[in-house]
Amino acid sequence: MSAPNIETIVSLAKRRGFVYPASEIYGGLGSSWDYGPLGVELANNIKKSWWNWVVYERDDIEGLDSSIILNRSVWKYSGHETTFSDPLVDCRECKSRLRQDKLDQDADGKYICSNCGSTNLTDPRPFNLMFRTMIGAVSSDDDPAALAYLRPETAQGIFINFKNVLDTSRRKLPFGIAQIGKAFRNEVTPGNFIFRTREFEQMEIEYFVKPEEAAKAHQEWIDGFDEWLGSLGISAENLKHYEQEKHELAHYSERTVDILYRFFPEREDEAKQWDELMGIANRTDYDLRVHSKKPEDAEQKRINPDSTEDLSYFDTATNERFYPYIIEPSTGVNRTLLAVMMDAYTERTNDKGETRVILKLKPEMAPIKVAVLPLAKNKPEIVEMAKRLKKDLQPSMRAVYDDTGGIGKLYARQDEIGTPFCVTVDHESLEDNAVTVRDRDTWEQERVSVDSLKSYLGERLTI
Repeated sequence: MSAPNIETIVSLAKRRGFVYPASEIYGGLGSSWDYGPLGVELANNIKKSWWNWVVYERDDIEGLDSSIILNRSVWKYSGHETTFSDPLVDCRECKSRLRQDKLDQDADGKYICSNCGSTNLTDPRPFNLMFRTMIGAVSSDDDPAALAYLRPETAQGIFINFKNVLDTSRRKLPFGIAQIGKAFRNEVTPGNFIFRTREFEQMEIEYFVKPEEAAKAHQEWIDGFDEWLGSLGISAENLKHYEQEKHELAHYSERTVDILYRFFPEREDEAKQWDELMGIANRTDYDLRVHSKKPEDAEQKRINPDSTEDLSYFDTATNERFYPYIIEPSTGVNRTLLAVMMDAYTERTNDKGETRVILKLKPEMAPIKVAVLPLAKNKPEIVEMAKRLKKDLQPSMRAVYDDTGGIGKLYARQDEIGTPFCVTVDHESLEDNAVTVRDRDTWEQERVSVDSLKSYLGERLTI
């Protein structure tokens, strides 16, 4: 079982401290969200899993953390200033502002307003998605020399550092650069909780290869991400590939495969249940060429007269110089977190006929690994033992102590936030130096000695 809709996760996320509406005490800010105590832990676990896989477990990836605000020329030559836009239309009836390519069409091919159903829409016009800002204390709003942008993607910071990383790490092709960081897009129609927001976090790899090896490397990354998403606990039944058609491809892409997730299972039309979780593109040699000082156009004029470097690669084995092709797996932390929560969501009925929510997160993903609970918080000896156990476990695993309710409510609370194990200290614990360990998924309980508790939990948590 997975969550029946995104709204179910919205309720759980707010109630249990995963995600809060941003600026809520001032009425909020459209499609802006803050990650609470559990949300930040889950997001960090996702990022840690990704980083471990692509940087630590491989021998061909380096890490990077580039600036959010870059020289305006980066976005000029990448094409973002002129092409990074969505088709914007206005509904003349309800005055809604809409993204045309996300609207349904009627039998005559007219676009339908998603708010009121009218087809009386304006002609589309391009709406650039980059957030503008001004640099310098004395700059004015109309000073083009002071204009800058919040980055709409992390990729460009990697491309312009290609030579730096190549020279300092002494890498040979194929190799990649990985980055996790915030990006900003002034979306026309953000929404659906954290699915589409104006501020989001990306996990991107730019993998540099010889042109003739690009197709093979592209497919290897597609297959690799299928496995990685599965390792997060996302069911293959809720994932599928979408091969972008030629007219859908970005101008730089030779091939792009999107991995879709079933974010909207409640929709009757099965085709509309799916939306993009991540994309993996073969960007060809476009990016390194446009940021290099040497390439020329058909009139033998430099396509980038502002660049001071050539970002080509010299192959010492063949004595050839060329611009590497780039394979780009691009993943969003926000959407991945949403997919992980939706897939982990289950419900179970207890002996009293009450429906309980269980978030069956993989242990590696769980924000809290173990909750230590005293059966009687008015017994100092029990409380002291429970707090001591929590302190002993904490260096090895994320553990918490909780005595803010009866044991049944405490169990239910930990089930709902995905804690794999609860350790209960009771009156017998003072006599036999043992505790009761409860499994989140089965609700089964087992008596375990305190001396072997850490190894018992570590084996089951794969720590």
